[in-house]
Amino acid sequence: MSTDRTWTVQAVRNLGLTTDIETAGSILGIGRSKAYALAKSGEFPVRVVRVGRSYIVPVAALLELLGV
Repeated sequence: MSTDRTWTVQAVRNLGLTTDIETAGSILGIGRSKAYALAKSGEFPVRVVRVGRSYIVPVAALLELLGV
């Protein structure tokens, strides 16, 4: 996902129940490398679920953080 994208509330809602760490980072204005580093250290701004080698982020947590 490009970090240049402008995310609207509707676009975030349209992601479904979860999204990947790169997309979540993009929504929050966090670069790919930093998003992975924050997830690995447990410091990503919202709850992250580790599934195998992937990080999954609940969209509801993103919306809550954004005050939606």
